Amino acid sequence: MRLALGIRYNGQAYEGWQSQRSGRTVQDKLEAALAKFAGLPAGSRVSTLCAGRTDAGVHGLMQVVHFDTDIERDPFSWMRGTNRYLPDDIAVQWAHPVPDEFHCRASALARRYVYVLSQSPVRPSLDAGRVGWSMYPLDGDAMRAAAALLVGRHDFSSFRASACQALSPVKDLRRLEITRVGDGERCRWHFEFEADAFLHHMIRNLMGSLVRIGRGDERPAWITEVLEARSRKVAAPTFSADGLYFLGPLYDAKWGLPAEATFQGERASYDGPP
Repeated sequence: MRLALGIRYNGQAYEGWQSQRSGRTVQDKLEAALAKFAGLPAGSRVSTLCAGRTDAGVHGLMQVVHFDTDIERDPFSWMRGTNRYLPDDIAVQWAHPVPDEFHCRASALARRYVYVLSQSPVRPSLDAGRVGWSMYPLDGDAMRAAAALLVGRHDFSSFRASACQALSPVKDLRRLEITRVGDGERCRWHFEFEADAFLHHMIRNLMGSLVRIGRGDERPAWITEVLEARSRKVAAPTFSADGLYFLGPLYDAKWGLPAEATFQGERASYDGPP
């Protein structure tokens, strides 16, 4: 049987999603919890695949994973039982049996992220690690003008980390919406991204350049020059991981996953850090 899970996690304490020798990753914690719930021998792991790897410090609001198992349990039991063995900052939100041909990564039609940025003369305190920060006021109109130039199918080499293993730097950025929450010098900005796929550090590198434009250090048209250069050297530095959230992948409704994970469903909107 193949089972799909929706996972939510706070990434502050972890070295990203993907399993590491240290054992301090979200995947490590999830696979160990699944093995305990399944009653496997001590030290065993249940191998999982995820829809999108996240870096150290990045959070997940709807990471989707799948795994194969011969153990027959009710989906609700998989959710509740696995959560019993997970740390407080990781929780399974739902569990659904899926056909063997479903693949959480290959079957995804799109992926979504949101970057939450605090604009304030004072650095974050209670929200430290959960929001990015700009001590300077940002020009929303300038950032939206730049965002409009980024939407579409482009070679995003200028926003690609050197360690990126993607076969092609060409991605289809389908949506980049920027909204401001609050007035005055203290407010929050939400940057929502949707694409067929993303390159390693692509969003954080885009954020660095968008914030540079928002501060008035570059004009909006500069973003086109950066795109056309196809060189990481010309873009702004990589922005902090603190405010980045994986909103999750989107699938065809035929897989029977929750509505917020499908194109036909009502996509969950971001309303603040969990």
